[in-house]
Amino acid sequence: MRRAPKIARVNGIEISYEEFGDGPLVVLVMGTGSPGRVWQAHQQPALTKAGYRVVTFDNRGIAPSSECPGGFTHADMVADTAALIEHVGGGPALVAGTSLGARVTQELALARPDVVKAAAMIATYGRNTPLQEAISAGERALYDNGITLPPAYEAAITAHLNLSPHTLDDDRSAKDWLDVIGFSSQKVTAGVRAQLGLHDRESDRLAAYRAITRPAMVIGFADDRTLPPKLAREVADAIPGARYEQINRAGHFGYLERPDEVNRLLLDFFAAHV
Repeated sequence: MRRAPKIARVNGIEISYEEFGDGPLVVLVMGTGSPGRVWQAHQQPALTKAGYRVVTFDNRGIAPSSECPGGFTHADMVADTAALIEHVGGGPALVAGTSLGARVTQELALARPDVVKAAAMIATYGRNTPLQEAISAGERALYDNGITLPPAYEAAITAHLNLSPHTLDDDRSAKDWLDVIGFSSQKVTAGVRAQLGLHDRESDRLAAYRAITRPAMVIGFADDRTLPPKLAREVADAIPGARYEQINRAGHFGYLERPDEVNRLLLDFFAAHV
């Protein structure tokens, strides 16, 4: 039976989190619209088995954490992550994030290096492209206009944007993923809309990342349509001494699609910086 999450009261809000295992602290930061428990499918068990204490959490905007429907900034999310690390103790932490969570992770390494031992960014970006801006604007417009896509169509679009063509070329695999996405789809709440609003205020941060001093690794996915791997490589190129790894036959959900490869890279990187 899944245990009830804990609540950290930080920065005037509540953050829902869960802890697993014992050992050096690892904090995992999830992307837009998804709860922290997504990490518990693959990355958290592998890290816990390897002897780490793993914390997953729901970012502000994702219930049961405070939804903050009035809006918030990347700096707020960075401050939340730093405060959570201090709340659970055992820091500085090894931190990994994906997508928006990766952006938060690299901003955390820049703003609060005292709470970060090493940072791993998965499917990340330091700037937006016209295509990403158009997709984000469309997602906000759907919510703002009260438009709900038919579930089967929404699952198909989600699969197309986030999975590798190699995965979707296999009919059985495609059907399985469509079922999983349809079953686990997250409702766009006011809090998720507030997260989507972050994309409307993003700037090019690549030059700023030259000041990051913590050890860093960036993982890109070769078939990522949502955030193409060139964007991840740009982040790695901007951070002094950063390691870049690319996983083939994986889309934006590569940490779910190719979990063994992602886990191998995380375990190798974290072991070098414990």
